[in-house]
Amino acid sequence: MRPLFTIHAGEFVVGDYIERKFRRVNLWVPSRDTGTDLLVTDSKNERAVSLQVKFSRDFLATHMPSIFQKPLRACGWWSLNRDKIAKSKADYWVFVLVGFERRSTDFVIIKPSELLTRLTAIHKKGKTIQSYLWVTEKNRCWESRGLKRQEQLAIAQGQYANSERDLTAYLNNWAPIQALNGKYRMTSNKRVEWDSLGRRFASPPLAAHARR
Repeated sequence: MRPLFTIHAGEFVVGDYIERKFRRVNLWVPSRDTGTDLLVTDSKNERAVSLQVKFSRDFLATHMPSIFQKPLRACGWWSLNRDKIAKSKADYWVFVLVGFERRSTDFVIIKPSELLTRLTAIHKKGKTIQSYLWVTEKNRCWESRGLKRQEQLAIAQGQYANSERDLTAYLNNWAPIQALNGKYRMTSNKRVEWDSLGRRFASPPLAAHARR
């Protein structure tokens, strides 16, 4: 039997995180690619947030000098199409940074319009934008592409300041999903749901469905 669809690693990581952390939302995977990778709705399916997911392997362990290994947690690299950002139908883009050495996972959740504004201010022109996102152990996030070595060191030392490159406000900021979730939050590995007769039951998380 052939699968109806597949999801890439980043979509799985984001979907699994949402199902584990937010109890009162529903998670949907579109059957075809329309520019939205995941759709999250409230428990009554009345409100929705659409997500475009961008995943990167960790370049910290393989490409960064030793002086950066301790102060940085993860470094991602994306090649982004300016037109696709401008025309994106998704409410938010989610960048997934997985720290290889620390086995950490961080997310940058940002509206495409804001993303385009930031990247245009930093990188000016060009159809394709090469973007480097760094996450530090002090929970700061920076767009570091094109920085001089002294500026990179300033990030590592916690001394860098640049409002256009500072994406900390979007780091692990799940406010759009929390707004759908309400005051309830996922605290275990199971999602509590109710059937049509009002009976409470625990459904398996996304990971369990993926293993079937």
